[in-house]
Amino acid sequence: MKTILVLNGPNLNLLGTREPAVYGAETLADVERLCRDEAGKLGMSADCRQSNHEGRLIDWIHEAGREIAAGNMLGVVFNPGAFTHTSVALHDAIKGANATVIELHISNVHAREEFRRHSYISPAARGIIVGFGVIGYAIAIGALVRLAAGPRAA
Repeated sequence: MKTILVLNGPNLNLLGTREPAVYGAETLADVERLCRDEAGKLGMSADCRQSNHEGRLIDWIHEAGREIAAGNMLGVVFNPGAFTHTSVALHDAIKGANATVIELHISNVHAREEFRRHSYISPAARGIIVGFGVIGYAIAIGALVRLAAGPRAA
């Protein structure tokens, strides 16, 4: 069974209490359960991780690149949080590790503050899912599975 890595960046550990009008009432535990359930329905497993530390996220992306190359991992669903708008290092990690990444944002970042409209991650990502709430995680997992199945499935 192949794995899908679900990475959540800074402050996503506060889901459920941080600005529920923007991010919803679901907690990070709810999101992780949703991801494991969706991956399971598709014959995959989900490895869910969260960190407020950029270096740890970089290390996990490097690890994912190795696992993808070895055929053990399908790809990464990545909500980089605020690092989206600041981290060239995460962009470089994705490119350098040759990791298949779906960038994900719970809120519609393009309908929010101007600074949230620029992503350093997007040019390195295979695709982007924005503004569907936490259901976006399930959409991203499904997209990775369909992409791996080939052009007719995608």
